[in-house]
Amino acid sequence: MPLAPTHEIADDAAGRVAGVGAFNVVQLEHAQAIVAGAEAAGRPVILQISENTARYHGALEPIALASLAVARAASVPVAVHLDHAESAGLVREAVELGFTSVMFDGAKLPYSENVAATREITAHCHSRKVWVEAELGEVGGKDGAHAPGVRTDPDEARDFVAATGVDALAVAVGSSHAMHTRDAVLDFELITRLRDAVSVPLVLHGSSGVGDADLIRAVAAGMTKVNISTHLNKTFTRAVRTYLDADPGVSDTRKYLGPARDAVAAEVARLLRVLAGGS
Repeated sequence: MPLAPTHEIADDAAGRVAGVGAFNVVQLEHAQAIVAGAEAAGRPVILQISENTARYHGALEPIALASLAVARAASVPVAVHLDHAESAGLVREAVELGFTSVMFDGAKLPYSENVAATREITAHCHSRKVWVEAELGEVGGKDGAHAPGVRTDPDEARDFVAATGVDALAVAVGSSHAMHTRDAVLDFELITRLRDAVSVPLVLHGSSGVGDADLIRAVAAGMTKVNISTHLNKTFTRAVRTYLDADPGVSDTRKYLGPARDAVAAEVARLLRVLAGGS
């Protein structure tokens, strides 16, 4: 199947008041597992590659080309997205490589600088038919706890979307990145106010910390794209650890990476069904 445009996946989900899963790729096995899970669930999916992952691999191109190849071979719609890019150069590289969408993260910048930088990125991407996500407010977790004071203001969100022309907006509503427990407390009333304030799909970052019931509530309140990374990394690592504990003498990495890939695929399929309303 051809690579799916991100806007088609997101717009269809928004129209059905359903969530679309956006799962982070760290290595090839993640991309394979995510697509296998999407195929098992019969749902579209978004593969995400973060700036941190590109840095881990030493460059964006190797993991990007592998993910794009896996996406193009899928039997369900799969998009490939650049996640949390703070570098305009990396955004431009992703566009040239064939990514269907990018997230430019200027949330740490002062508001006026965020608007200016995001507007410029959006113009570049739109000229090449690439969908753009931005962030307003700051979803914490990696560099400190999430604080209510950085949650996204609906009026500011409306102005930001109008000023930048972005296609989706990541908002801070109580979740945090890199959570290892699924007990984040979301502000569902704020999600609904944000949904009513802007005309583009909302994105929930830090969704690894959100339990199934609250994921369903978040989608019903107005979230469309739901980003999950740490939860799948935990699933992957747990499967590897279980195998190595049972067979500590193993040396063939395929012996334990294969079960880890299968475990992630099963969890992706389950989460995609949850995001579709639990069906």
